[in-house]
Amino acid sequence: MKKDNQSSVSEFILLGLPIQPEKQGMYYALFLAIYLTTVLGNLLIILLIRLNSRLHTPMYFFLSHLAFTDISFSSVTAPKMLMNMLTQRKSISYTGCVSQVYFFLLFGGIDSFLLTAMAYDRYVAICHPLHYTTIMSQSLCFLLLIVSWALSCVSALVHTLLLARLSFCEDNVLPHFFCDLSALLKLSNSDTTINELVILTVGVVVITVPFMCILVSYGHIAATVLRTPSMKGICKALSTCGSHLSVVSLYYGAIIGLYFFPSSNNTNDKDVIVAVLYTVVIPMLNPFIYSLRNRDMKRALRNILKRRVSSQ
Repeated sequence: MKKDNQSSVSEFILLGLPIQPEKQGMYYALFLAIYLTTVLGNLLIILLIRLNSRLHTPMYFFLSHLAFTDISFSSVTAPKMLMNMLTQRKSISYTGCVSQVYFFLLFGGIDSFLLTAMAYDRYVAICHPLHYTTIMSQSLCFLLLIVSWALSCVSALVHTLLLARLSFCEDNVLPHFFCDLSALLKLSNSDTTINELVILTVGVVVITVPFMCILVSYGHIAATVLRTPSMKGICKALSTCGSHLSVVSLYYGAIIGLYFFPSSNNTNDKDVIVAVLYTVVIPMLNPFIYSLRNRDMKRALRNILKRRVSSQ
């Protein structure tokens, strides 16, 4: 009876991406470049914000933490995927798999909450500009960050503990490039009803509620801008919210496409491709979106480059 509560599987086999063997080398180089760009681009954002005192505002406080989360989120899956593509060794230990699930859910949840906090910051900046500094105080920013980490930690821990109680005795082959929770539940020979119920319940807290809060924030922003319609006001709103809105569209667009519009054919391949989009590609795009569309970030980068050139 003890074996029912324990996994007899010591490792899982990750089938990886649906790529033809002869094209593995090309895709390895592509994903290595994407991952390095993700790490360097987000590190550059953190560096710019830390070094430039003009960027020490609530918006950039959340952006620096979002950049750190994007590095961490991508690092949960990309290095293992790249190693497997390079060595053709597709196994991952049971402990490593459970750890990957935990950190994937942790940083994915923090991403969602940080995007919500940034939407609230933009709402206050546009709808209550005179009270912005009072409302978006340093203490509130830290509180929002702590709550984001706390809720994400609890959410990831609940999922991981429920996963650890399942047994995997027959099949250990995962049709994915990382240990995806839903793919693992399909492999288990235990009753996964509680796990699936918790996924639905916690998913509302971590994904649905933050997304609804973001929509409400932008609804108020749109109403405020349209109340006094002027080209200057619209341009200011777009410059203030454009980058964040682009990131939100990419992040939640991928999730909605994966979970709300499942395809009837090649479902596994579609799930894997969409997972690559939101775990590898989107974290790389975020630095470009924020740096190319943001005048403050471009100014901070120019100042650092000028300082470096003048010091030589």
